[in-house]
Amino acid sequence: MSTLGDARSGKFADNIAGFGRALRRAGLRVDSARIALAQQAAQLVGVGDKSDLGAAMETVLVSREQERTVFRELFDAYFRDPELAHKLLAQMLPTTQGRAEPSKRRPRVSEALAPQKRFGGAPRPPDREVEFDAAMTASELARLKHADFNALSATEFHLVERLARDIALPVPEMAVRRMRPGMRGPQLHWSRTLRHAAHTGGELLVLRRMQRRREPLPLLVLVDVSGSMERYARLLLAFLHAATRAHRRRDVFAFGTHLTDLTPAFRIADSDAMLLAASAAIDDFAGGTRLGESLATLRQKHARRLVGRRTLVLVISDGLDTGEPEDLARELDWLTHRCRRLLWLNPLLRFEGYAPLARGAAVLHRHAHAMLAVHNLARLQDLAGSLSDLLAT
Repeated sequence: MSTLGDARSGKFADNIAGFGRALRRAGLRVDSARIALAQQAAQLVGVGDKSDLGAAMETVLVSREQERTVFRELFDAYFRDPELAHKLLAQMLPTTQGRAEPSKRRPRVSEALAPQKRFGGAPRPPDREVEFDAAMTASELARLKHADFNALSATEFHLVERLARDIALPVPEMAVRRMRPGMRGPQLHWSRTLRHAAHTGGELLVLRRMQRRREPLPLLVLVDVSGSMERYARLLLAFLHAATRAHRRRDVFAFGTHLTDLTPAFRIADSDAMLLAASAAIDDFAGGTRLGESLATLRQKHARRLVGRRTLVLVISDGLDTGEPEDLARELDWLTHRCRRLLWLNPLLRFEGYAPLARGAAVLHRHAHAMLAVHNLARLQDLAGSLSDLLAT
C-alpha cells in the first residue's frame, strides 16, 4: 500500500478522524474515544499492510455484526491508493462515448462519502442524533412511505425505523376454551344468576350467561438475518417489537446458518435495547441461509412454542436458501400441519413480475398459505388488514 488517506495532506491522524466522521454519517456509533483507539491501533500495526490496518481499526470501531459490511466497504473506498482513485475518477467523468455506470455502493456508504455541505461558509457542525421534523412536508412523507428500505440513506433509515414503530399490528383474535360473563352464550352463569335472584326475593328474573373469551392468536416469528436481508431484518424486528408489545404469546427466532432464540430479547420494553440484545445474541448475522436446518432445530427443541393449531407463523425471508430443498420441504410440511397459517413476508415482492424461481423460494412458496410484501412503510401499514383477510378465509 503506497499511501493511505488524502495524498494532498499527508496527515494520517486527521485522516483517521475524518474516516470516523464518515462512519458516523453512515450510521455507525463512533465517538471520539473510539477514534482515539483507532489511532492507537494504527500506530501498533503500522500502515505497511492495508488488510492488517483494516482489521485493527475494525476491531475498535465496529460494535455490531451487521455493521461490518458497511465498515469494510467504506474503508476500501476511503483509504484508496491515490493512483487508483484518479483512474476511477477518470472513468466516472462524463465522456462522449457514453455515461458512467451507476455506483454499486450501499446508499449509506455513498452518503457518507459525499462532500459535506457548509452552512454560510462555516465548517459543518458535528453529527447529532436524528431529530424528527414535525413540519415535514406531505411529499417527503409520501416518498418515505413508499421508499424501499434497502434504498434509504443512513439518515432516512433511522427516520423510517422510528416511523415503523408507530404502525399498529392488531393480531386477529379467535374464541378460546375459557369462558367469561356475557350477555349471550351457551352456558348459564349460575353464581351471578343466583346472586341477582337474592335481590328479587328468589325469583329468577334474569339469566346470566357465559361466553367464550377471545384472545389474539399466538405468534411465531422467524426472521432471516442473512446478508441479503441485512437492512430488512433490523427494521422489521423493531416494527414487530413495538407493534406486538402487548401481545401475551409471541415467540421470535432469527435464522441464518442456525436458529437463534430472540424471545428473551423481545421481553425488553425498549426497542433500542431489544435491538442491542438481539445483535449480541445473533452470531451468524450476514451469513448464509439454512431455513431447513433451523426448522429442524425448532422442531427438536422448541416444538412446545406451537400452541396446537392456533399459532400464526410469520416467516420473514427473501427465500434464498442454501440448504437442501428436500430437508426444507420436510420441515415446512411438519410446521404447516401444526399451525393455523404460515405466511411468507417477502421483501423481494418489491420487484414487478417477481417469481419464486430459486429452489428454496419455490419450496417455501409451495407450503406457505400466502406471500406478502414488507419492503416499505406502506406495505407494513397494509399488513394488519391482510392478516385479517387471510385468516377469515
